[in-house]
Amino acid sequence: MRAVSTSLHRRIVHGLGRQILSGKLRPGQAIPIPAGLGASRTALREALKVLTAKGLVEARPRVGTRVRARSDWQLFDKDVISWQRGGRLGAAFLNEVTEVREILEPATAALAAKRASKDDIAEIARAYGDMEAATSGKRVKLAAFVDADFRFHAGILRASGNELLTQLGQTVFSALVLSFRTTTTRPGAARASLPRHRAILNAIKRGNPAAARRAMLSLMAHTAREVHKIEAPK
Repeated sequence: MRAVSTSLHRRIVHGLGRQILSGKLRPGQAIPIPAGLGASRTALREALKVLTAKGLVEARPRVGTRVRARSDWQLFDKDVISWQRGGRLGAAFLNEVTEVREILEPATAALAAKRASKDDIAEIARAYGDMEAATSGKRVKLAAFVDADFRFHAGILRASGNELLTQLGQTVFSALVLSFRTTTTRPGAARASLPRHRAILNAIKRGNPAAARRAMLSLMAHTAREVHKIEAPK
């Protein structure tokens, strides 16, 4: 019985979350009771608690539970990020993620070029090697490439040696995974990004902050172009 309740709870959370993030349920709108819920109102109450903690809904006396304004949502929550895939809101969010990366990552790469240890550089180099391996066949191994891409950027973040910057970067990393998965699905995009990643790695190896910043800016510009292609009407 508990497993069934847990499964129902998850279905309600994800179902309502997707409706809110897709715009089907708009700010100020009352949360509907899912069809077929039966007597398990407990599952609904628990699901609404989860959505409340994510800033998506709020309950008020004599008003009920309604969708909150987007400005109140916990946009870097892993579930909230996953619910934004696809659709108008998803495209807008992905563009904002790219803008955050354009601000954060060039500075991080420059610091890594100043401070990276041999172990840091080895970690970044391994991630880059895995990116190359994932693109070496006729077809790109997308999951392996995304994982290696994530480790590449995470390694640079740690190599920056700035704890506050590292924590800030970790906050956006769930969104980065969404960005990696989305932009690398375009044919040729993963392979096209390799020279830019290699330039970043080489600049960090040489201890050249200016070159690392420029190389990361080049990668971010490439990413922004890929995002715009995804957003462009077919």
